[in-house]
Amino acid sequence: MTATVRVALGPRSYDVRVGQGLLQRAGDEIAPLLARPRVAVLTDTTVAEAHLPAFRAACAARGIAVSALALPPGEATKGWPEFARAVEWLLSERIERRDVVVALGGGVIGDLAGFAAAVLRRGVRFVQCPTSLLAQVDSSVGGKTGINAPQGKNLIGAFHQPSLVLADISALDTLPPRQVRAGYGEVVKYGLLGDAAFFEWLERHGPAMVDGDADLRAEAVRRSVQMKADIVARDETEAGERALLNLGHTFCHALEAATGYSDRLLHGEGVAVGCALAFELSARLGLCAQEEPSRVRAHLRAMGMVTDLADIPGDLPDADALLALMAQDKKVVDGRLRFVLARGIGAAFVAEDVPPEAVRAVLRDALAGR
Repeated sequence: MTATVRVALGPRSYDVRVGQGLLQRAGDEIAPLLARPRVAVLTDTTVAEAHLPAFRAACAARGIAVSALALPPGEATKGWPEFARAVEWLLSERIERRDVVVALGGGVIGDLAGFAAAVLRRGVRFVQCPTSLLAQVDSSVGGKTGINAPQGKNLIGAFHQPSLVLADISALDTLPPRQVRAGYGEVVKYGLLGDAAFFEWLERHGPAMVDGDADLRAEAVRRSVQMKADIVARDETEAGERALLNLGHTFCHALEAATGYSDRLLHGEGVAVGCALAFELSARLGLCAQEEPSRVRAHLRAMGMVTDLADIPGDLPDADALLALMAQDKKVVDGRLRFVLARGIGAAFVAEDVPPEAVRAVLRDALAGR
């Protein structure tokens, strides 16, 4: 069974399809969008091996020609060199404004391909085919596209909404367990920021979902996408409420920069650590009871996830250096740190001017526990 979540943005509205076997039906799903029967696919070498043949076959069944470029896997791809390679390849393929670019892969490919589509000929349409849990529940929905800079994550990009998202739950079966658990960091974020009932559902069903129950995975993806779609429809360009989706991300992005955007810390793992730190900071500021960060950490540990700075291998910079990395974050306004904090599970809010000394103390204590 396939569920459809509508992202309501007027003439730029689109559907997110969630279900099994969607890549095998990709030709049927994409065909109505095409002015001519061809698509250009950006993917990575790992995803190409696992999923590109099925995607090609599905398109061929509808008479759709497929050209594809497979980039290297990993966060390091999300930078200027591979972005330039992707755009130049799309130009060499003579992709026109009426054509469609397909992002087949996880969050890195989705962000890079979406940004490439945004700037190519001043904007061509694109379709997201997210193959990781993280991409299905978060990065493929909402139109945030971009690449990283040496100064920080996602500092170069554009808002460019997809025309369709195909979240094939079956694709998650090919993921290594670590990748599934990393994606769960973005799933649990939704419960923590605005849906206490969903967090309770995850406490009951999270382990079975991560271990492979397809129905639970579909429901977790659907609920996550529905929450994000509702928020994006109300605040597309993050002028207000959408900032709540950054729960845990200010800590996360600093930690990703500190670890060189490497596999020492996957993005979803950084989100999980960041959520735990955000709740710890909230408790120290007297915004929520100390039981709340304890409950968050207990659930993350029960899921076998990266939870604390001690779980990150290798050396980390000191608290001052991490705070300096946070100052490069996109959410800094007039030099003041903005964090998503919480008054409890399911009750997040944006704090405009968090005292740096409080953040420094949380980081210093977390680093001391390593």
